[in-house]
Amino acid sequence: MKNYIRSPRLNNHSTERNSRKGFWLSALGLRFSLRDYGFCMATLLLFCLGSLFYQLNGGPPKVLLEIRQYLGESTFVDDYGPPTPRELPFPSEVIYNRVGKCGSRTVVLLLRILAEKHQFNLLSSDIHNKTRLTKHEQVDLMRNISTIPQPFLYTRHVHFLNFTRFRLEQPVYINIIRDPINRFLSNYFFRRFGDWRGEQNHLVRTPQMKDDERYLDINVCIMENYPECSNPRLFYIVPYFCGQHPQCREPDVWAVERAKQNVIENFLLVGILEELEDVLLLLERLLPHYFSDVLSIYKSPEFWKMGNLTGTVKKHMPSLEALQVLYQRMKYEYDFYNFVRDQFHLTKKKIGLKSASQNSNHEPDFLHELALRTHEPLEEEEEEEEEEDEEEDMGQEDANIWLVQP
Repeated sequence: MKNYIRSPRLNNHSTERNSRKGFWLSALGLRFSLRDYGFCMATLLLFCLGSLFYQLNGGPPKVLLEIRQYLGESTFVDDYGPPTPRELPFPSEVIYNRVGKCGSRTVVLLLRILAEKHQFNLLSSDIHNKTRLTKHEQVDLMRNISTIPQPFLYTRHVHFLNFTRFRLEQPVYINIIRDPINRFLSNYFFRRFGDWRGEQNHLVRTPQMKDDERYLDINVCIMENYPECSNPRLFYIVPYFCGQHPQCREPDVWAVERAKQNVIENFLLVGILEELEDVLLLLERLLPHYFSDVLSIYKSPEFWKMGNLTGTVKKHMPSLEALQVLYQRMKYEYDFYNFVRDQFHLTKKKIGLKSASQNSNHEPDFLHELALRTHEPLEEEEEEEEEEDEEEDMGQEDANIWLVQP
């Protein structure tokens, strides 16, 4: 048997090679360990920063919420972090540019109750005698309205404002009108004698009105063409829907057609006061986040105790002849009123609303046999006053330069 004896030289060479190999492997492993360690720490740091940024901007991660729900205990982020963004209803910007003596005070009383109940912002302007605005006044008002926290409902006696013309988002409009002659009569006697809120209310509202004007017979005012009972003062409802253009104040077809176009394009609903309960039902259907339960509030005895204080006193109907003359002077108002009434009834039909009132024709009976035709003269003093008012409202600017559309 042969004995193989390993040479000492070979043994030393093998040992040296193995030790060198182990040294390089250990050095290579150390190098990779430091790189991996740095990479892991950088990744962890980026993850922590990203998680913190996410939590500060979008709330806690979903996993934390699931853990909280599982454990049944609140977390630090849940207690002290930013609140969950509120999901806004649509539309969240509504303007009620209420027409005077068309039930607006009743609706505003309802809105005050609804705003507290449904937690929306209600801003009701105290300005009641500034419906026509200059360009700068329009811009200021629009910007102020746009800064109201949403959802909001803004109310004011003001002619239609075109937000898109000034590159602002157009809110949704709502409004209510009534039979033009009834509106005129209500305003005529309200200016003189006020309402049931106080015996001296009319004296507070019109302290400069002399007795001969205050107690002027309505028939004399109409038949003798007093400024208050003739155009352009009788042309009142249409400008609220036509807009701020000076031509919107002129009783003609252009203003009426522009008002009709705005009703179709910019107003969610224009109701008629003669069917107020149906108006409230439609508002509740179309804007539930604002008007939910409005009809039950309106019918409650508590509300009627407040609402009854707004009725005009000492109001009476003029003679048949005076009514006929008045109707002819308000033909454009009636053209627009009939259009709105038809649109209102069409909306009820589309929604399938079971009407709480009869869809009857609200025109006076004498209109079916109308034969008397009257002219619409303007007294010179009234024309001059209108021109002065227009120059003042325009701020010495040519309106047609800056505002071609209403």
